[in-house]
Amino acid sequence: MKLQGQVAVVTGAGRGIGAAIARTLAQEGAQVVVNYSRSAEAAAGVVAEIEAAHGEAIAVQADVADPEQVETLFKTAQERFGRVDILVNNAGITRDKLLLRMSIEDWDAVLDTNLKSAFLCAKAFVPMLLKQKTGGVIINVGSVVGTVGQAGQANYSASKAGLVGLTKSLAKELGSRNIHINAVAPGFIETDMTDVLKADYRETIVKQIPLGRIGAAEEVARVVAFLCSPDAAYIQGEVIAIDGGLFM
Repeated sequence: MKLQGQVAVVTGAGRGIGAAIARTLAQEGAQVVVNYSRSAEAAAGVVAEIEAAHGEAIAVQADVADPEQVETLFKTAQERFGRVDILVNNAGITRDKLLLRMSIEDWDAVLDTNLKSAFLCAKAFVPMLLKQKTGGVIINVGSVVGTVGQAGQANYSASKAGLVGLTKSLAKELGSRNIHINAVAPGFIETDMTDVLKADYRETIVKQIPLGRIGAAEEVARVVAFLCSPDAAYIQGEVIAIDGGLFM
């Protein structure tokens, strides 16, 4: 229960890695705001799971690429729990296409959801931390493709590379205020995004992973929980790959 008394906002927490992060932070004692954009039923399910395990959580709908909805998200969290200590920027989408087929709309949608949202959430969250004067934590959920790139994912790779720059810049800017900022970079993880992979491609990928398997969302969540805890108090501006050794 290393996060007892802490309040966490997790964006895109209705399913996949975000849902696993929300559940894991709650297991560590945090009160959790489960943010979602469209998957109301899934988000309610995450809240129900947390409550069944004697945790505390609420689901809050907000498009985190919209500044006004972001302000409402954090206002709701503060009104319900009295404070916010942790922000996990996890919201993300894909619109995979080769460059010549990628529309401007495909580019903008991914950059807005994956990168702009992290900026907007940090911008809304940090003033709250400064008023609380107790420090806090921001974790950005990136991807290994933000470092190595991926054909057909120019928009997604660029958004995740942008999160690396945002993480490191804010870590330097806000470290003196006792605000800890780091990122995780998952590789191939069992989620809705990987469920659609063709069997032969999936098999090819697994053969390239030294650990010989695709990762679980809970394995990402446990690293995030560690980075949110006092155990990670001297880690700042780092991007931790969680990819089974695929891109080492």
